[in-house]
Amino acid sequence: MPQQLFLSMKYCFVLLLLSPFFSSAQDCNLKTTKDAYTREVKLSTGLVSLNNAQYSIQATKSEIDFMFSVEGKCFDDASTGSVFFEGTRLKSNFKNSGTTNCDGLFHFTFRNTNPSPSALSNLGTKKITSIRFKDNTNKETGIILTAEQQQTLSDLINCIINEAKKLQ
Repeated sequence: MPQQLFLSMKYCFVLLLLSPFFSSAQDCNLKTTKDAYTREVKLSTGLVSLNNAQYSIQATKSEIDFMFSVEGKCFDDASTGSVFFEGTRLKSNFKNSGTTNCDGLFHFTFRNTNPSPSALSNLGTKKITSIRFKDNTNKETGIILTAEQQQTLSDLINCIINEAKKLQ
């Protein structure tokens, strides 16, 4: 009897130690929708607020789309966005892949492939400190992220990358 009690306590202890690995998978709160015409499943983070902007990340079986909304800006196909990473001089540059607009909407997209493109992986693995957008008049607007916003963005990017692979 004492030996059985010892074994059951041992199993409980192992399960207790493994519980953080299972709980991290449950933190991924994405919205799932289905296109009315194509019946294609789309995952979305929803709109998340930053200091002077908002962002949303959407994924389909073919692409992952980052959409930023910066008030009062006009973007065209020559507009650029630069993402700066913590603790390094490394940055990633992206061209606007969305339509020409004066609604402040800036998009950049990646193909949803396995393995993920390296630029997309960098967005998920390295902390983003700031993002700078150049509009159609070459005026620059910067967004500086707090430590909490950096963590939230990193978690959402990793979440969408992992869940998007399941759509393929």
